[in-house]
Amino acid sequence: MKLLEGRTAIVTGATRGIGEAIALKLGEHGAHVAFSYVNANSTEKANDLCDKLTSLGVTAKAYQSNAGDFSECGLFVENVLKEFGTVDVCVNNAGISKDNLLLRMTPEQWDEVMNINLKSVYNMTKLVIRPMMKARRGSIINMSSIIGIRGNAGQSSYAASKAGIIGFSKSVAHELGSRNIRCNAIAPGFIETDMTQYLKDPETSKAYLAKIPLGRFGTAEEIANTTLFLASDLSSYITGQVISTCGGLNI
Repeated sequence: MKLLEGRTAIVTGATRGIGEAIALKLGEHGAHVAFSYVNANSTEKANDLCDKLTSLGVTAKAYQSNAGDFSECGLFVENVLKEFGTVDVCVNNAGISKDNLLLRMTPEQWDEVMNINLKSVYNMTKLVIRPMMKARRGSIINMSSIIGIRGNAGQSSYAASKAGIIGFSKSVAHELGSRNIRCNAIAPGFIETDMTQYLKDPETSKAYLAKIPLGRFGTAEEIANTTLFLASDLSSYITGQVISTCGGLNI
């Protein structure tokens, strides 16, 4: 059974890790997928992902677009609407980390994290809600983090941006619920991707695993499964929530 047959989904930052897994999962369930990537050196990966998606029998297109830039997001969404006709699901996944102790963190490092992690969610959500309101349905899924709930030394900018996403998602859920538009956040725990290479250090790994009740790190596939649930009608009565997909780290 395909849960998203014929729907159109946008995924930001989809050429690697969690974003790629989400795009493929939505495509496997029948969604046409428009996705973004920011750097020209990711063009080959973007083309590869398009090939994988079209092999699933859905329409897919990659757009080079900086999710932290409102003008670029506007052009991205405008082109998606021209080529796909609508937006049913928007997954705000684009994100970076610039870890440093606050004492050493520069204003530029702070601003870069805020622009990509938090402002991007504002940009894309603001731009997709009008077509969703017209259709009187939609699911907006924002990628937060367990760090946005717990905090972590050396990650004040990342934690602040991800905590901001939670408050933003809850507010949007209040604003748009009457239009049958849902907005939820996912808070991944420690997920094995190329952004979490530090987890491969044996001592670091041992310390983190000791805090996780399930005793292992998560996979991008598991975050994609949570995203699929929130994108589909299986979650039709869920909005304004934060799903911690973290192996119990947040207990």
